[in-house]
Amino acid sequence: MSIFDWFANRRKSEPSDRQRSEREIADGLWTKCEACGVLAYTKDLKGNQMVCLECDHHIRVYSEERIEQLIDSKTWMPIDEQVRPTDPLKFRDRKPYHDRLREYQDKTKLTDAVQSGIGKLDGLPIALGVMDFSFMGGSMGSVVGEKLTRTIEQATLRRLPVIIVCASGGARMQEGMLSLMQMAKISGALERHREEGLLYIPVLTHPTMGGVTASFAMLGDIILAEPKATIGFAGRRVIEQTLREKLPEDFQSSEYLLQHGFIDAIVPRTQLKKTLAQLIRLHQPLSVPVPETMTLRSERLEIRG
Repeated sequence: MSIFDWFANRRKSEPSDRQRSEREIADGLWTKCEACGVLAYTKDLKGNQMVCLECDHHIRVYSEERIEQLIDSKTWMPIDEQVRPTDPLKFRDRKPYHDRLREYQDKTKLTDAVQSGIGKLDGLPIALGVMDFSFMGGSMGSVVGEKLTRTIEQATLRRLPVIIVCASGGARMQEGMLSLMQMAKISGALERHREEGLLYIPVLTHPTMGGVTASFAMLGDIILAEPKATIGFAGRRVIEQTLREKLPEDFQSSEYLLQHGFIDAIVPRTQLKKTLAQLIRLHQPLSVPVPETMTLRSERLEIRG
């Protein structure tokens, strides 16, 4: 073999730039922004809360990353991790529901489409529920409803604010009416929480749809959303076919909802923890002692009334 043949064979064996790039993306070293197409070093993206450094596109993140972004280190205490879904209707579509559940549990290492618990956000104790779109599209079944309800009840008992990060395609069809019942169950727990004068803030992320939007996602004292998130009940095509008219291009976006008064603020992910901490501090009950004379006067007024 000549020296020229040796160099030619070596050049053939070396990966091309495209192959090297694809391998690095596959290895997780680089992440491609689906909005602008720019390749960014994954470590830098994580340092910026998975928001594109070039175009500010909010790349989808899942429950584990959300908890890391919002909860102070070593303060997270999960609630009801052992609650697992069942198949009460023996539902089958392309595959049995119990097989589909096992497939997603193996893939995501989650028991269902939500993680819930208690932790500290910037030093403030809170109850947090985080829906996970990677588990059957974040669909709301019995376990999602039960875990969120128990979390809210714990928050009411401990007098903590509740934050729920919403990311869901809606109610889970494989559980039929049982999934729809979760809308009322969670809403009832939130009403009892509200009656105690406690704060509830939902954070709407891309996408928040269906029965989640129709219940607890829109029941907050203050409703926040990420930029350019899709938020709605029915799909755009269904609404257009029903109304028989063309909808605006930005219909069901967080910007459209803010303009029409459905949400209170759009908060970039990089500012979310700081904003939530400010809101919680502003809405904490004042612990100022009431003067005795004022108390007595109030009692007299109540008696006269």
